[in-house]
Amino acid sequence: MEQVYLSIGSNIERNKNICSCMKQLQLDYPDIIFSKTYETPAYGFKGRPFYNLVASLSTALKLGQIQHYLKALEATHQRTHNGKKFASRTLDVDILLFGQQILQPEIDIPRKEITQYNFVLFPLQEIAPELIHPELKISIDEIAKHSPLSRTELTPITL
Repeated sequence: MEQVYLSIGSNIERNKNICSCMKQLQLDYPDIIFSKTYETPAYGFKGRPFYNLVASLSTALKLGQIQHYLKALEATHQRTHNGKKFASRTLDVDILLFGQQILQPEIDIPRKEITQYNFVLFPLQEIAPELIHPELKISIDEIAKHSPLSRTELTPITL
């Protein structure tokens, strides 16, 4: 079994898509843990604010299988991949960590966004403060405590 951490976001029909995604993940992974959901501004483009959260689950699936599962989950939410990194989306589910595996540079795992974006780092700290980052060899809590990222743009919301 691998412990997997996911980043989940939406800025199109946010409430509907995030709730639906969470419901499906709970059905398929009853042990899943979710952070709070936060509203955050769009980064890298002009667009509606996002709802973002982080989740943790255990799976026996191999990396390729969980990637396929997550792409199918996005597809059921009418996610289109237009090649743009920064764009509006119905649902975006990214693997942040897959156990303690380091798959850089071929696959962005552990995902660099952990240290780059407040909407990833702080929700991850919320559910896994003691988790040791496989590359940095320090806890998520320590990363967050020393990060220049701000929590001020993270607005907790109730779904």
